[in-house]
Amino acid sequence: MIDLHTHSNFSDGSDSPSELAAKAHQLDLHAIALTDHDTTASHDEMAEACASYDLELVPGVEISLLDAAFPRYLDDTTPVARGVHVLAYFLPLDVQHPVQVQLARLRQDRAERNVRLVARLRDAGFDRLTLDAVTSRAANVEGVGRPHFAAAMFELHPEIVGERTPATWSHVFADWLGASGRAYVPKTTLTLESFLDAAKGSGTVFSIAHPLLNYLPDYSVTSIHEQMPAILASLRARGVAGVEAYYGGTTETTRALMVKLTRDAGLIPTGGSDYHGLFKEDVSLGVGHSGDLRVPDEILDELRAAR
Repeated sequence: MIDLHTHSNFSDGSDSPSELAAKAHQLDLHAIALTDHDTTASHDEMAEACASYDLELVPGVEISLLDAAFPRYLDDTTPVARGVHVLAYFLPLDVQHPVQVQLARLRQDRAERNVRLVARLRDAGFDRLTLDAVTSRAANVEGVGRPHFAAAMFELHPEIVGERTPATWSHVFADWLGASGRAYVPKTTLTLESFLDAAKGSGTVFSIAHPLLNYLPDYSVTSIHEQMPAILASLRARGVAGVEAYYGGTTETTRALMVKLTRDAGLIPTGGSDYHGLFKEDVSLGVGHSGDLRVPDEILDELRAAR
């Protein structure tokens, strides 16, 4: 069993890379990808820890990009490029490489976004919230994300958001920090195509993370059958090699359908739990939300062959 979608405290997870590797070893995972948001700064610690457990580490990252080919609509007539999360595997670690230059730009976008998000929240009544208060909750200053904002909001303003529970945690994202939230700030201006271009010749393999979350407003069997084939065909034509069909946040039935459609499109059905530790307490490493996720080992062989 493998897990190709995990996060550490270098972005929006709660575990250190060493703790994450230890948990993977305890679960007898054969390989793991640490896919922190917009950064590979966690790679060295993770590589050392994985080596001590004889656990294969796949260099990875999760990035937020724009896909204008399948826009979302602000209203009935106004399309905007859709924000999508993309997993990149086997990417170069040299900071001078164009891929790493693009990641640095994404981190700068994130830093600017965080300043604006603080301002919006303070204007909305979170007057005790500061950027320092949010940043202090992250192990990596460049990895500050919405879970760190949410944690600060619960600690500093329980009179607004309530006591922290799994339900109120979800409400904070829906009401304030998510794409339809009152304080939402878009993440990036980089397009999917620009990142694919930067990676040409590097051996980087791209897979769309949680594709249903990215592209479909609902998870009905009908909408998946009607809409996903065209999306998958477009992604393949643009150079994406895989889609996260084995996603830890969907049911076994949905995963099976997505695996079939992904295979039919000539793409690799990648998979992972999207583990964040305490920031997503209902998601377990390796086995996902429902506990029945099993990502076949041979998927990693296919990703290697796609380099």
